[in-house]
Parts: sequence; structure tokens; C-alpha cells
Amino acid sequence: MIPFKKLLPVALFLITVFGSTQLVLAQKSDSTKELAIKNLVDNQQYVFYAESVTPMSGRQRFLTSDYAVAVGKDTVVSDLPYFGKAYSAPIGSTDGGIKFTSTKFEYKVTPRKKGGWDINIKPTDISDVQQLTLTVYKNGTAYLNVNSTNRQSISYNGHISERKSR
Repeated sequence: MIPFKKLLPVALFLITVFGSTQLVLAQKSDSTKELAIKNLVDNQQYVFYAESVTPMSGRQRFLTSDYAVAVGKDTVVSDLPYFGKAYSAPIGSTDGGIKFTSTKFEYKVTPRKKGGWDINIKPTDISDVQQLTLTVYKNGTAYLNVNSTNRQSISYNGHISERKSR
């Protein structure tokens, strides 16, 4: 039988080799995901899926239905819920959410210092929504703040993923 003192260095060597291999694989996977997220942002072909909402004057609520903002080169389509104070209500509308389709908008991407991107979307053909500010992190999680003309600001937490072609 081999004494324990002789097996200990071999065991430590194997643990070190396998541990460093796993670390390299994890780093390669992270950089691949970051590159994929960067391509989505640069190509304007992604969907922001909201998982929770935080009104300006209220508590965070987790969403159980699918709410999203689809961003493309020629359109921005929003289907988000709204909880908060409205300063004026649109006449003849029964919809209380932030729902619109914009074909005329400004799109500006700014890289963040510690990774990720800040994206400003200003629809010019929608009167109620002034600006969508989307912060996308390297791992795909995202934070969306919506500034409106007739409502309090509201923010959403979620993630982005690839927009499917039609």
C-alpha cells in the first residue's frame, strides 16, 4: 500500500491542473458571451425582456408575463407595463402600459468604463415617450429606464437576447 505522504503531492498537482483548466474554459466562455452581446448591441438586433419593474414611487414588482422592447435598425417596439403616477391620461385609450412602435428614433451607444454599454433611444415620432435609457452589462443583464412626458419615470430589470428574424 502506498503511504499517504507520497500521494498528497500527486493529488495536489492534479487538483491544480484541473482547476486552472476550468478557469481558462470559464474565461473563454465569458469572453465569447461578451462578444455576442456586443454584436447584438452594435447591430441593433436584440430584445430586452423585462423581469421586474420599479416605479419611481413604489416597490419593485416581479413580472410573470412576457414584456419586452424589441430594437431593430428601423423600428423600436415597446410592450411594457406601467405602474406609477400619470400627469395626464390619453383621451380614448384604455391601454395603461408603455406600448408603442417607433420608426423614427435616435440610437446612441456609449461604452461603459468597467464593461458594458449605455444605450440612449429617443423616439421622435412618439409624443409620450421622451427617452429610453438601456444599460447592458457584459453578461447580458440589462437595466431600462423610461422617461415620459406625461408620466413619472419607471425602470425595469431584465436581460437582452437575440431578436429573431421575421
